[in-house]
Amino acid sequence: MTKIAFVGLGNMGGPMAGNLVKAGHEVRGFDLSEASIRLAAEGGVTPASSLAEAVSDAECVITMLPKGQHVVAVWTDLTTLVAEDTLLIDCSTVDVESARQAHKLASVMNCISLDAPVSGGTTGASAGTLTFMVGGSDKAFALGQPILAAMGRKIVHCGGNGAGQAAKICNNLILGISMIGVCEAFGLAEKLGLSHQAMFDVASTSSGQCWSLTTYCPVPGPVPTSPANNDYRPGFAAALMLKDLQLSQEAARQTGAATPLGQHATDLYAEFERAGHAGEDFSSIIHMLREKAGR
Repeated sequence: MTKIAFVGLGNMGGPMAGNLVKAGHEVRGFDLSEASIRLAAEGGVTPASSLAEAVSDAECVITMLPKGQHVVAVWTDLTTLVAEDTLLIDCSTVDVESARQAHKLASVMNCISLDAPVSGGTTGASAGTLTFMVGGSDKAFALGQPILAAMGRKIVHCGGNGAGQAAKICNNLILGISMIGVCEAFGLAEKLGLSHQAMFDVASTSSGQCWSLTTYCPVPGPVPTSPANNDYRPGFAAALMLKDLQLSQEAARQTGAATPLGQHATDLYAEFERAGHAGEDFSSIIHMLREKAGR
């Protein structure tokens, strides 16, 4: 059993912390939202009234926060709160530079650190089937892997400090582009008179096969577990997809990488958010594409 402090108990962090409890760890949780703390407590997480209380005597601290600035701020606070050799893991999705700043703060504390963003959405967080993309030293990965395994099915060591965030940004660049491609294909199929099932049966077993189609199909019917069959309630909200695509474009500008499809996908999701759909699942962008076709 490891004493773990979990900071950030939202839609992803709450169930992740609960899975650590199920695995036999002692977990104290803190969040600025009292409602999130109460919900996590129902899953066995011990509530903490402050960051200091949460991390007191913790052997491992995990953060799951909205933006890089929040991660850096919390890890800066940790410099006066945690003991040397504490394992610090950030599971947020943030820019690579913020991840590297967090690692530097950990070094100042003489702590061991990992950046370990996740893929799998709220469904994966609840089921404990997330994929972790991990950056950090070999020593840190060896220490963190058993803890991450309680929350995920696949844990990949991508390289040194910041490599986990780099992998996550690139992965979600693919995801954003591919979802728009799948939505466009279904929109065209509808215009050509093809049924959703026929389109799915062909593309899911042909060269058009991809996760956005076979696991997260954006139309109701072919994949019963996709958000399309639940009124597009978010497994992964459109606002989060836009955030990740914006991170990819920031990284592309910094490195000089050419990502024209990534930029176009970013522009489309920004338009979708401005139209008031930020809280819907990102696959629901198919509605906006249909509307464009009707103009």
